[in-house]
Amino acid sequence: MPLPVNVLVIGAGNRGQIYSFFAKDFPERMKVVGVADSSQVARHNFQMKYSIEDCNVFDDWRRAAAQEKFADAVIIATPDRLHKEPAVAFAEKGYHILLEKPMAVTIDDCKEIVAASKKHNVILSVCHVLRYSPVVLKVKELLSQGVIGEVVHIQHLEPVGFYHFAHSFVRGNWRNEKESTFSLMAKSCHDIDIINSLVGKRCIKVSSFGSLSHFTEENKPQGAASRCLNCSVEQTCPYSAKKFYLEGVKNGNKGWPISTICEGADVDIESVTKALRKGPYGRCVYECDNDVVTHQVVNMEFEGGVTAAFTMVAFTEKLCTRKITIYGTKGELSSEGQHPVKVFDFLTETEKEYPLDYSMLQQTQLRGHGGADYFLMDSFIQAIAENNPSMIKTGPEETLASHLLVFDAECARRENRIVYCDQIE
Repeated sequence: MPLPVNVLVIGAGNRGQIYSFFAKDFPERMKVVGVADSSQVARHNFQMKYSIEDCNVFDDWRRAAAQEKFADAVIIATPDRLHKEPAVAFAEKGYHILLEKPMAVTIDDCKEIVAASKKHNVILSVCHVLRYSPVVLKVKELLSQGVIGEVVHIQHLEPVGFYHFAHSFVRGNWRNEKESTFSLMAKSCHDIDIINSLVGKRCIKVSSFGSLSHFTEENKPQGAASRCLNCSVEQTCPYSAKKFYLEGVKNGNKGWPISTICEGADVDIESVTKALRKGPYGRCVYECDNDVVTHQVVNMEFEGGVTAAFTMVAFTEKLCTRKITIYGTKGELSSEGQHPVKVFDFLTETEKEYPLDYSMLQQTQLRGHGGADYFLMDSFIQAIAENNPSMIKTGPEETLASHLLVFDAECARRENRIVYCDQIE
């Protein structure tokens, strides 16, 4: 296929913007030729940034889908509950698809997306970005080399970060299951996907426990107001919106999470203050309509007896600095964040470090998720350019398998029982 790969962006919010940075960093490889978003400000900003023709700017993705195909691929970064319809529609048009995770929020919708991509022979890459990260690739490589023998057990921790959880899952877009989806799918399908990939066998049964803690009305401090801007006890609250956002912009931070609350306006004291006065991010965390769990554990048993334990917790100092320890018959492997992977050998009783290569990130703005955003886009664009779906690590069938495991785990939590996983037909 001739380069650059032409891309249409559906959803010009945070994730749509981030994936599109690839076109700025590597214009010879990717070009943004269209955008669809309900926000006039978001559409205009995208159009100006990427010099998009008027005829390819849409206020609804359906208008874009109704046109003759005018791009090679589509990036779908709409809200979680609005993934299925555009994914199926653009697959029918023959667009290759980069689909923000989760694939969808129901099992039937996930299966319909997979069926559409296969029927129309298009590349589908779901944005489980962490599977493209150097650390996960190095861990997978070492396991395949047998450096710790047979894998027996995996422990995986996701520390969400106290202010990240308050921003996204108490005040923000993922706070309410009816508007988005449950926590394990919205936040941690990455992690279940990693575990599923590293084990490489079918999960046969799963249990799970978790609940919503602290961010409830009964925990509201005495004298607290409904909004942080006029709250008499705000200075003693670790979840103060004034501290998160106003103090942040005063200190020069105009990126995430502050950039997400201003709805297209310039990030400054005035716009942030307005957002906190009227918008959802200025609300007291104890008076929000949040209902998703703050902490959850998932226990899994795979074919052959391999077990895994996953923990997600909101109340942490570290922000998404995932930690994984894998116990094998000949050694123990551990990694945390972007640090080198460590392997302790039982025979020699010595530890060896395996460094990770992040040098490519010097050339790109896509440094989120430890650089995994870049590596995801690099693989997707290259797969399209070479017509080589094997470059996609999070394709339809593999993503469906890990999503089904997430659904099973949530079922186990809700019904307080062990769920025996059905084999995918």
